[in-house]
Amino acid sequence: MAWQEIVEQTVTGLGFDLVELERSGSGLLKVTIDLPWEAPVEGQPAPQERFVTVEDCEKITRQLQYLLEVEGLEYRRLEVGSPGIDRPLKREIDYVRFEGHVVDLTLKAPIGATGTDVAANRKKFRGTLERADDGVQWQVVWSDAPEPKPGARVSKKRAPVPMQALTFSLDDIQQARLAPIVNFKGRQAPGAQAPDSDE
Repeated sequence: MAWQEIVEQTVTGLGFDLVELERSGSGLLKVTIDLPWEAPVEGQPAPQERFVTVEDCEKITRQLQYLLEVEGLEYRRLEVGSPGIDRPLKREIDYVRFEGHVVDLTLKAPIGATGTDVAANRKKFRGTLERADDGVQWQVVWSDAPEPKPGARVSKKRAPVPMQALTFSLDDIQQARLAPIVNFKGRQAPGAQAPDSDE
């Protein structure tokens, strides 16, 4: 059995999801874990969000150190941690879980959208993740209009900014991550807007 499978089986066996696994040339073995996610059931209250703790990471570290020693895998340092604010999106369930969040996408190759304002050679996008109209593919929606300056009054009569959308399948993606946006006003639902400043 490959060492990657050993790590994944160990992590899932202890009740966690393996988000990412990296092994660097310097001997660092980095294991990123998360708690399993279940889609909310319609009509039921959303389950309280839980987070990976230091104790969770220590438990997995101890188990992996033992198993990797038994397997004879050489590494200099083992690092087990939670995904952080720029969590990678790897599987379909990650996209379902973070629908409505702002994401950073890098395409494997430019899609070359024509008849739009999108440059044909563009590969990087930041926007809100949504399910495409076909119910199968995904899309990222964004505006290239500049953000209003902090503290600036925004008129309610202002014309809405033009939005753009790029539809893609998971096979088109080289890398996808949650955009590392820090909100100092606390947690709010994805897509929730701060109140207008002229209210």
